[in-house]
Amino acid sequence: MAYRKTPAVQARLNAQRAAVLAAATELLAERGYAACSVAAVADRARIATGSVYRSFPSKAELVAELFRTVVGREVAAVRTAAAFEGDLHTQVASVIGTFAGRALGAPRLAYALLAEPVDPEVEAERLVFRRAFRDVIAARIAEGVLAGRLPQQDPQLTAALLVGGVSEALVGPLADGGRAPDDLVPALIAFSLRALGGPNSPD
Repeated sequence: MAYRKTPAVQARLNAQRAAVLAAATELLAERGYAACSVAAVADRARIATGSVYRSFPSKAELVAELFRTVVGREVAAVRTAAAFEGDLHTQVASVIGTFAGRALGAPRLAYALLAEPVDPEVEAERLVFRRAFRDVIAARIAEGVLAGRLPQQDPQLTAALLVGGVSEALVGPLADGGRAPDDLVPALIAFSLRALGGPNSPD
């Protein structure tokens, strides 16, 4: 008969897993993936190294779950921005402004999410992140095309180009600790709206 964890045991394991992810998130935001060794995470969480392995069999699995957790918050923020009340261009400007503003506000973390060299498992999660961001923008573009407010175009292709362009423009400032010209975010918004075939600024 297979062993079944009691509710108390499962709750303890869940709490330990959450503590491990919280510790790993702190290290990621402070020093990037290189700092997220199992030993360092265990030390930050104040548990034994073996306890980390009970939650995550390998560092690769720990880091992949860490990426999913952190990215989930970023995608949620972008989706909220996309629901901003206003016309299409205001919504797209809100999405780009939110994405870029949050990145520049937490440069070390954003650099880790966007550009830091990572293992293949994490790179696969990075693609999921980019696609999720792309899909949020693509949905708004598709609505605009259908309503005749935007010229005919492939919404997913346009959105993918915007994600790639904005991300690339942010990499340099993020690697430099978030130091960027004051007009960078407005310039990214203007670029994005021009790419859609709309005005340079929201109505």
